[in-house]
Amino acid sequence: MAIITEANATLAVLIDADNAQASIIEGLLSEIAKFGVASVKRIYGDWTTPNLGQWKTVLLNHSIQPIQQFRYTTGKNATDSAMIIDAMDLLYTEKFDGFCIVSSDSDFTRLASRIRESGKRVYGFGEKKTPMPFVAACDRFIYTEVFSIAESAEKESTKIPSHKLRQDPKLISLFQVAIDAASNEDGWANLGGVGSNIIKNAPDFDPRNYGYAKLADLAKAIELFDIEKHQTHLLLRNKQKK
Repeated sequence: MAIITEANATLAVLIDADNAQASIIEGLLSEIAKFGVASVKRIYGDWTTPNLGQWKTVLLNHSIQPIQQFRYTTGKNATDSAMIIDAMDLLYTEKFDGFCIVSSDSDFTRLASRIRESGKRVYGFGEKKTPMPFVAACDRFIYTEVFSIAESAEKESTKIPSHKLRQDPKLISLFQVAIDAASNEDGWANLGGVGSNIIKNAPDFDPRNYGYAKLADLAKAIELFDIEKHQTHLLLRNKQKK
């Protein structure tokens, strides 16, 4: 039996066109590639309406299959229902290791939970307005604002400074708890293990939300941890462990 890793995981990508901007597509697909191979890419909406015109120009370039869903009533519930039904159909095929749900809509909270109950990973992508129940129902949740080239450039020049990072109790607690959970008897923890533990407690954690490209950069900027490089690994330790 082949060993499933993030590199070869088979993913189904389902996009809510009413709740996502076409401008994120490049960054979105690049991010998804970190988690596996997007074997199915579908986008849902009423393609007879002019507001989805932005998507029509990018679908062919990225082999994304548009799924037509007429709005039988006011609102977008029909689109949500079509996505949920397709997701369950794909889940029952048992061909996928994970699902990528692209939406800022809380209606997909139960879907994410149900997929995880089946032992599959769920990666959520949505704007920062996404309700927390949907965020918490995913294994990972990435805010799509980080895919904006303009915003990324702006964040690069306006990183949250060290003193403000240290004033964020949630951020500091996430690091301290994760280091304790991943540490050895000397209190040192591998950076990779720290990151994994942070994600378990906060699926929407991303150093890019603070203006830093990598977890190591953010950890160094906080200036509350001992940091050592051991061969190819970076080690962290809470300073009170000295």
